[in-house]
Parts: sequence; C-alpha cells; structure tokens
Amino acid sequence: MTDAACPATRRTLLAAGVTLALPRLARAATFPAGDIRIISGAPPGGTSDIFSRLLAEKLAPRFRQRVVVENRGGAGGLVGAVAVNTMPADGHAVFVTSMGVQAVMAQLPGQVMPLDPDRDLTPISNGVGIPNLLIVHPAAPYASVPELIGHAAENPGRLTYASAGSGGSQHLAAEMFKQKTGTQILGVPYRGGAPATLAVISGEVSMFFGNLPDVLGQVRQGAVRAMAVGSTEPAPALPEVLPMARFVPGFEMVNWFGLAGPRGMDRAALTRWTEALLAVREDADYQRRMRENGMAVLLGTPEELQARIDNDKRIWGELIRSAGLQGENA
Repeated sequence: MTDAACPATRRTLLAAGVTLALPRLARAATFPAGDIRIISGAPPGGTSDIFSRLLAEKLAPRFRQRVVVENRGGAGGLVGAVAVNTMPADGHAVFVTSMGVQAVMAQLPGQVMPLDPDRDLTPISNGVGIPNLLIVHPAAPYASVPELIGHAAENPGRLTYASAGSGGSQHLAAEMFKQKTGTQILGVPYRGGAPATLAVISGEVSMFFGNLPDVLGQVRQGAVRAMAVGSTEPAPALPEVLPMARFVPGFEMVNWFGLAGPRGMDRAALTRWTEALLAVREDADYQRRMRENGMAVLLGTPEELQARIDNDKRIWGELIRSAGLQGENA
C-alpha cells in the first residue's frame, strides 16, 4: 500500500476527473512510439516516488524514449489506478500499483472501490519489496521486542500504534503483531507515514510499523529507535536490526510496489516491458541505489506479479476477517 494512504471517498475519486467509461484511443502499431508515462498513486517524495523516478531513469535509454513520472496521489493509490485505466492500453502509460490496491482494499468491508483491480488492471511486474520497521521513541521504557511485549501485557490498552490508513501495510503489521503476541494495543489513525512518524518522535503514540525507506533517515539521525524489521532477514540498509520473526514466530511484513497497465494491455507492448524490466533488474547501479533506499529489487514477469497478488489476497484476507478490520468508508 502506498505510504500516504488516504480515505477512498467518493469525493476524492470524483475530484480526479476520471471515469472508467471513457473510450480508449486506438493502440499504436508499435511500442514504444513516444513518451512513456509512469503514473504514481502517491504524492512526490515517498517510497513510491523514489521507486518510480529511479526506474524511469533506467528505462529511458532502454526504450529510447522519454519516461515521465506523473504523481496522482489520493485514496490510497486508487486515484492513480483509475486514471491509468482511462489511458490507451498500448503500453505508453503504466501505474505504480501496490499491495494495498491489488490485494487488500477490495477485501475491507465498507471500502469504496471505483474499479476491480483483477478486471481493470493488467499485471506487468513486481517492482520493489519494502520491509516494515517497528520504531519507538528513543526514551521508550523497552529496549527490545520482548521487553515491549512484556510491557504491553502488563499495561493492556495503554500502548498505542500509529496507523497511516486503514488496510495499509503499517496498519496490517500492527494488527498482525497484536494477534501473534496477544497484546492489546490501540490504533491511532494519521494521514500518511510522515505524520505517523512525527507522532512517535513527539511521544503522541508508542510505536509505528513504518515502511523502512520512509523512516530510515529518522533512525539514522537518532530521532527514533528501530526495534525490529518485518522481513525474514536483516535489511541491508540496517543490518544490525533483527527480524521481528526472531521474537514473534511467523511474523512477516514486506510491503511492495509493482507495475500494472490498463485493462487489456497490448500483448506485444507487455512483452517489451518485460524485456526492459528484466534488463533493469540486472543493472548494478540500480540495485545499489535501491538497497541504499531500503528497498529490495523484485522486477520480473507478469506471472510473478500475479502469483504475489494471489498469495497476498489469501494472507491479508484472513487477517482482515480475523481482526475485524474495516475500510475507510465503513
């Protein structure tokens, strides 16, 4: 899910000025035949934006065309998803999709969905994996995950976690932690990862399961303390931070972004995209820069993305039902 998840209200979606009923233009005979647009469903500056712009830089010489990133943030990425589905399905416009858009939102009771991701988006490729990182205030009275669990058990309902949108990876990670540890921790909603992180720094909340790239700077500056990472192995950007699974068996939370095209995307263009993305995946400079930003390169094939979507729908559907989670509009 995007890091700055926003309520998927009808007003937000109508304000985008887009509709799935708009007619498509004729597909180009060849691809690429002009500028390529990457539609990011998040505002500038976040993890999705970093991924989009570094990818655009690497794709331009391979496509021999300009690759431009357009930010269409809102409704947890749904505004961008709707927008790309009104564009020609000839490969010249793709969307930075996410775990939230593809596998979570439609399963949240009460969530307004202006499109069916399974029907209206064409999987192109996985993009990057983004571990969640549990952060607390540096002066918190617990120095380790076991101490945190013990403190929460002794003070049921007293600790709080920041949530950056219903159904976002940060929200799901916190609810998974509660379930697996049997603790009672109250959620406090914020409009995005940045204000949620500031809430930890100011002491408004006890903890936040932030996307690693979004909180990496604050960890390095000492503004927050990193307790554990959501991946099953230490993250290269913070190798000293242990995986949460070492303390909470079965815990894993790695958010992701990928690429999707409009419904019915041209097959020849899709093949060309796969070829270009597989080449970028082997680019050493791209790999290094992704690692430095706390992301793992996952570029691949449409089939690999579809398999990830199917698996995540099963995993998060079970958590949504067992935890009784609701959509933003419920």
